[in-house]
Amino acid sequence: MKEVKKYLFLVIIFLLANKAEANGVVIPGNTGLPSGTLAGVIQNLTMWLLGIFGFLAIISFVITGIMYFMGGSMTGEKKDVSKAKKQMQWSIAGVIIGLMGYIIIKAVDAWLRGSSVF
Repeated sequence: MKEVKKYLFLVIIFLLANKAEANGVVIPGNTGLPSGTLAGVIQNLTMWLLGIFGFLAIISFVITGIMYFMGGSMTGEKKDVSKAKKQMQWSIAGVIIGLMGYIIIKAVDAWLRGSSVF
């Protein structure tokens, strides 16, 4: 009896699969997934990450600027001013490296597409 149920189940699945294939498979529309190509999704993600990167860079510059202007007034040491200068140099280096990465990605994308302009 169990084997009959097993085969009946397989036959029902086979018939349903053939019916779905005959009518076409309906893909649901409201899944919450992004609509578009993979390249478009990657481009949107890259722009989103670049926006976050820019926001963090501005915050870093503001905090470092406050550290520079307030450097010697709180403790009276020149060490705090030199620390702020060093941190500003690292902030600028981080922004340059981040933008270079973005430009390299755009250049490689243009190269792979066969375009001369990116």
